[in-house]
Amino acid sequence: MFFLRMIARSFTRQLRRRLLIALTVCLSATVSVSMLGVVFDVGDKLNAELSTYGSNITVQPKSDAVVSDLYNTEGSDAGTSGGSASASDPTSFLKESDAAKIKTIFWAFNITNFAPELNQHVTAINTKPVTEGNGWAVSLADYPTQKNVPVVGTWFNKKLKLASGETTVVGVEGMRSWWSLQGRWPKDGTKEAVIGKDLAKSLGVKVDGHEDEAAVQVGGTVSLMRGDKSIDFKIVGVYDSGDDDNSAMYVSSNQLQDLTDLPDSVNKIEVKALTTPENDLARKAAKNPAALSQDEWETWYCTAYPSSIAYQIEEVIPGAVAKQVRQVAALQGNVLQKTQAVMILMTVLSLIAAAVAVANLMVASIGERSSELALLKAIGATDGAVSRLMMAETAAISLLGAIVGAGLGSGVAQLIGHVVFGSGITMRPMVFVLVFVLLAVTVLLASASSIRSILSLKPAEVLHGR
Repeated sequence: MFFLRMIARSFTRQLRRRLLIALTVCLSATVSVSMLGVVFDVGDKLNAELSTYGSNITVQPKSDAVVSDLYNTEGSDAGTSGGSASASDPTSFLKESDAAKIKTIFWAFNITNFAPELNQHVTAINTKPVTEGNGWAVSLADYPTQKNVPVVGTWFNKKLKLASGETTVVGVEGMRSWWSLQGRWPKDGTKEAVIGKDLAKSLGVKVDGHEDEAAVQVGGTVSLMRGDKSIDFKIVGVYDSGDDDNSAMYVSSNQLQDLTDLPDSVNKIEVKALTTPENDLARKAAKNPAALSQDEWETWYCTAYPSSIAYQIEEVIPGAVAKQVRQVAALQGNVLQKTQAVMILMTVLSLIAAAVAVANLMVASIGERSSELALLKAIGATDGAVSRLMMAETAAISLLGAIVGAGLGSGVAQLIGHVVFGSGITMRPMVFVLVFVLLAVTVLLASASSIRSILSLKPAEVLHGR
């Protein structure tokens, strides 16, 4: 009880310095909790943010994958354009009906979207080219009567009912969020299409009713032909992708399959998945999963690495090879590592600053209380007892500052989450435990370096004013 009274009295006698110590620890705790809170949650946030810019896994027939590896053509068709600008049509296919099996793998909940694609070149004829008005008002002679164009048959916003009874909505509408679209997306299964602005311009497509008369507009009809078959598609949207896809046209997969006599056929599936950045284990597994030990295999298979998810997709889709889009995976890993490094550095610097501040404040406090401490030693208190008293006083005020700082840090983390990522940060309990342990070590080290001055106090000299 006497010991507690001594601690309580120290707060009233040196309130300003105690508050400064509490404020220092509070600020350090605020920075540490907010930064580490974001660090532990930033992986999912960054992956979700970066995944809005296209797929990070592509699924192809094995024969196409062999050709891609042999001639190093992965980069040309693995990007966001979906390979629609390829000069030749594919000769091997996957079953479109197998695409839904992607949502049955172990990491099904990490698969946020996917879309099968059938890429074909067909003859396109614009039955209503622009001949007058604003925009591309030129003569009909400037437009070819027909043109061989790349067409992608896909899902736009398709609702799937899974074997588990759950439903999910997938398609390119959610995977091309960065496209600038005038008009709207087609409805799945209908004879509607969206067309790239470059192809629209070359065919003279006009879209009626758009507010900007000088822009590409929609409303015409384009006929697609293959052999003796022809299907008229209503153009409901003109998009600007910023890449080769601007020379392509997107229609429902079943319509293009009917036109090209390729029922239930796709040559590619784009998959968007939330993944964990690769490490040495993931890279080892990507080269040869069979080379992993049993423990390594279980760790890799049960972690959402791009290579692990790709491997599991291959398990459920016959004749398929799934590959991660290396550029996207590398970007996710690099951005994540750099972001985490900056936040960890800020945490370390805040702890160092707290240690220096606490040490200086304690030295000043001991200097002001030298007469009191000398008196305690003169009446029999040992150096250890006096040191424990100072440590207990500092620990009590530091604990108060840490608790307040933890609350403020949680708020700052939420603010960062909403401003940067548009959603809150999930604060994990281990963040608070880790911060309190780090602060305890920091305060202990700062106190230990300051309390050494107590050992040099000589009661007789101090009490006589020497």
